[in-house]
Amino acid sequence: MRIIAGSKRGMKLFSPKTDVSRPITDRVKESLFSMLYSYDLPSGKMIADLFCGVGSIGLEALSRGAEFVTFVEKDPEIASILKENIEKAGFANASKVKMTNAFRAGAPIGLQRKKYDLVFVDPPYPTTKDVQAESALSGLLNLLPEQLNEDGIVVVRTHKDVELLEEYGLLKVLQRRIWGTMAVTILNKKHT
Repeated sequence: MRIIAGSKRGMKLFSPKTDVSRPITDRVKESLFSMLYSYDLPSGKMIADLFCGVGSIGLEALSRGAEFVTFVEKDPEIASILKENIEKAGFANASKVKMTNAFRAGAPIGLQRKKYDLVFVDPPYPTTKDVQAESALSGLLNLLPEQLNEDGIVVVRTHKDVELLEEYGLLKVLQRRIWGTMAVTILNKKHT
């Protein structure tokens, strides 16, 4: 795993010695960020990377000019590797790590009280099989609008066989893309 573009292009990331993570391929990461550029992201924006693992997506966003990234990861071993990657990339002052369950906390807003322009949601695939109204994923998506700027977007990564509902409270689906075995769904706030 590595950072593929921006100020830290080519930097290899530390990874766990286990197979619990689902690393995103360089090709898919490039396609995802190309899609985000059409929303004027990530440069200069506040970002949250939920279920972030070793930080591949959030660090890529920082390398591409994001203002700040909040990384949310509950596994202490993975969070330790994440902190090593942040330090190696020199992004300690442009990020913070929250060790908590993202299903409960969402994208925690820090002392600066700035809401997020972009929230990546990449939970373990088994937790996204149920996308209905009472599911853990639905609960998280209903929580995020209060942590999101008015024009902010949410990017949810799931297995390609999982299709999100069209709406979750104040969030509605804008588009969905499939790459290999994964799908990415982009949602934003409904404007009334």
